[in-house]
Amino acid sequence: MDTPGIDALEEDEVRASERRGPPTPDTAPCEGWPAEPLPLPTELPAVPALPDRLIPWSLRGWLLDASERLQVAPEMIAAPAVVSAGALIGRSVGIRPKRHDEWLEVPNLWGMLVGRPGVMKSPAMREATRFVARIAARASERHGSEDKKKALTRKLIGEQIKGEERRAANRKVVDLAEVRARIEALQEGQAAAECLEQRYVTQDATVEKLGEILRDNPGGILVMRDELAGWLHGLSKSGREGDRQFFLEAWNGTGNFTVDRIGRGTVHISSLCVSVLGGIQPHSLRSLLVDGAVDGSTDDGLLQRFGIAVWPDVERDWKNVDRLPESAARERAGAAFEALARRDSGKLGISEVGQDIPAVSLSDEALDLFCTWRGELERRLRSGQLEAWPAFEAHLAKYRKLVPAIALIIHVLEVHAGRAGAGPVSLDAIATAADWGDFLEAHARRIYSVEVESGKAAARALAARIRQGSIAEGAAVREIYRRGWSGLRAREAVDEGLAVLEGFGWVRVETRENGANPSRVVRLHPTLLGDGDGDRR
Repeated sequence: MDTPGIDALEEDEVRASERRGPPTPDTAPCEGWPAEPLPLPTELPAVPALPDRLIPWSLRGWLLDASERLQVAPEMIAAPAVVSAGALIGRSVGIRPKRHDEWLEVPNLWGMLVGRPGVMKSPAMREATRFVARIAARASERHGSEDKKKALTRKLIGEQIKGEERRAANRKVVDLAEVRARIEALQEGQAAAECLEQRYVTQDATVEKLGEILRDNPGGILVMRDELAGWLHGLSKSGREGDRQFFLEAWNGTGNFTVDRIGRGTVHISSLCVSVLGGIQPHSLRSLLVDGAVDGSTDDGLLQRFGIAVWPDVERDWKNVDRLPESAARERAGAAFEALARRDSGKLGISEVGQDIPAVSLSDEALDLFCTWRGELERRLRSGQLEAWPAFEAHLAKYRKLVPAIALIIHVLEVHAGRAGAGPVSLDAIATAADWGDFLEAHARRIYSVEVESGKAAARALAARIRQGSIAEGAAVREIYRRGWSGLRAREAVDEGLAVLEGFGWVRVETRENGANPSRVVRLHPTLLGDGDGDRR
């Protein structure tokens, strides 16, 4: 259950504090309370803006022009664009981050745009995926045209097979082996006349159907969800454990999977490679993170697989930009995505031919930089400094794949644009990918602030319940976490939140003697008491 009203509450508090002027906590209207509760801290951890230099050259002009026309932060288009590019590359080429080891990563990534309703998440995502959508639409048109041409061939061969079967049923036929051979040859011709559609994107497919799509499209596919919250909640439901495991393994991009279902039979997926992209609102994300930590539903790292996750600031200033898109920049970006869709690894200078997934290696300079970067990451993960924030720690651990995958995407785009030569991934590509890692970690700190700054998050959730009248004067603390409200299901979260509210003059926590079983109760600031009908003043 989502926590309603938190974002609105924060904005109301800011406006109220501006009207009141500087707070005067030392003034006591009664019983030592301050004159009014202090406004709760609403600041999220700061995040940087995306530097232009991190955007691949072939996409930069289009992306910056689109972000200005839409009046959104560039990362709101850049993040899903990078995910889309990686999905088009799929399993056509991988990267080996070590010199001799078999470690291989492919650039299928999971991306997430975080923002309140109305901050243009959907338009930004549509712009970022416009070229993938166009490529998919053309593939669908080609399939429809080709399928019509081959439908008659399949029908005629089917009639021939029926004729051979009737001949086999005739007892006068002596050489059944010859008839069987003709039938098998016809069946092979019929199979050759089947027209499989090249798929790049799907929005709403069951695991069983997605398995069939992947069986026929071993390069991988992009799953797009405008709202990720419903998809993530669905995978947490009882009975969907198999579906969840499917996506957990599909994130790796290098494995295989077998789906067994009554009615559909067995589907062997030799190439399990799925990219995921979508948007989510802050309160839904808080619910998933906080409640998942209580019931253990997020312990498997599904949410942490969204490595390309951004939660940018919304610019207060807005201007009306009404102009045509920069055609040259858009055409250059479109050509880059078209090159990726061809999945032609021949011009990349593949170091390993004949493997299931062709791979490129790192140049000597790039390898040195990557080893230094990874050494710093591994020491942080093993130092114990992140143990208090297990979800955030697990998220950073996924950067072992994230940074090499981004470097590969940059490398492939640069090669197709003629700005880099075939062969090993360059030092510049690895350095840019490492900077992407720093940029994304700052956004991850904001996303996981409900864990890193859990007391403030719980305080805002409690304040929302107080404003709604759900927490009454004298309510027992234990009754609050027993209600199972989102973000307040754990006793520790409630205690931390009440401590923050107490510091800002919203509540006091007192002990009420009740014989052998004293209880802790919540006293509300007098201005927060209802006026008799449940409303808060």
